[in-house]
Amino acid sequence: MDKRKEFESIVSEYSEQLYFTIRRIVLTHEDANDVLQNTFLKAWNAYDTFNRGSKLSTWLTRIAINESLDQLRRNKHMASAAAEDLSVADSLMADDFFDGNETEAMLQEAIAQLPEVQRTVFTLRYYDEMKYSDISKILNTSEGALKASYHIAVKKITEFFKERD
Repeated sequence: MDKRKEFESIVSEYSEQLYFTIRRIVLTHEDANDVLQNTFLKAWNAYDTFNRGSKLSTWLTRIAINESLDQLRRNKHMASAAAEDLSVADSLMADDFFDGNETEAMLQEAIAQLPEVQRTVFTLRYYDEMKYSDISKILNTSEGALKASYHIAVKKITEFFKERD
């Protein structure tokens, strides 16, 4: 199989999984599509250097997470004062592609307030149900640090909901 056909099958196999991982970090459908496209572009450009002994899904997820965090940083610089007035929950409820309820929107708002690392760890562990060992490879950090980040994130999210009761 030539490189192009092989990569097309990778895109076909991993697009949906990566999209939802990205979407939980960047929140909007448009940003998630942009990040997904950038992820596969970077993967294509680096495909020849990919270590075939490594897990493909881990490699792609690492690229997707890095691209997602870059997108968040770009968005932070472009945010205007007016856009900041609209809460994440309000934005999600107005998004045609968001299929969650109000509680899910509030959860996304709580997650959006977490620091980048905690947000990423929480997303990968809670939504993608990844093992700490896999997250450790993606984020290049120790399992102990990840467990601490996850625990702190859960605590902050719990506090967020308690404040709204």
